[in-house]
Amino acid sequence: MINIIKSKDRHFSDMGWLKTYWLFSFSNYHDPKNVSHGMLRVFNDDVVDAHTGFDIHPHEEMEIVSIILDGEMTHKDTMGNETVIRKNDVQRMTAGTGLFHSEKNSSDKPVHFYQIWIKPDKNRLEPSYDQKTYNPELWKNKLAIVASNKPDESIVKLNTDASLYRAQLDKGKAVDCYLYDNRMPFIYVISGQIEINGEKLKKNDQARISNETKLSITAVDSSDLILIDVPAYN
Repeated sequence: MINIIKSKDRHFSDMGWLKTYWLFSFSNYHDPKNVSHGMLRVFNDDVVDAHTGFDIHPHEEMEIVSIILDGEMTHKDTMGNETVIRKNDVQRMTAGTGLFHSEKNSSDKPVHFYQIWIKPDKNRLEPSYDQKTYNPELWKNKLAIVASNKPDESIVKLNTDASLYRAQLDKGKAVDCYLYDNRMPFIYVISGQIEINGEKLKKNDQARISNETKLSITAVDSSDLILIDVPAYN
């Protein structure tokens, strides 16, 4: 089953300094029918104004992934990390038993990024951090894995049974994704227009997928997308 949610049906919040689309229930937005997709709990599409950002705040028992699309964000946390996250970077925090962090846009232009929360396989993990920079040629006309629990030192390490992929497809190009039982992939169209098993999605549309064994993804126009492969609830 492929459940397509159009961009216009996302929940939008405008806080002045932050303009954000919450794809799942988050903060003061709560819809009991839209809490998660399998182990994927949060997908926020955020634009943060220059010289603003998120003050220090706590997290626990969650895998938190940030993907920068444009601009940069300065990150600080109670694990001692102080980093700058830039375009084509992928950052992961395992919140585990608990941590505090802040995210600030210290630059002169807005930053556009996705923040993704995935439920961990195990609770009470030690908080940890990982970040890598990718060359976008890696995902040119193919699905490229950028974060996973798979034993690969070239990708961001996740402490949960999930994988994140990027793909940038020229018009007419196609990629296939084969699925195992109890997997619930999620696809978000960053730009362009794609077809998934014949179903059309445009920019900022999402597909929540279950009970499929194969996904055939074709670029109707030059397109960019993210695919998150998560299990059903454990």
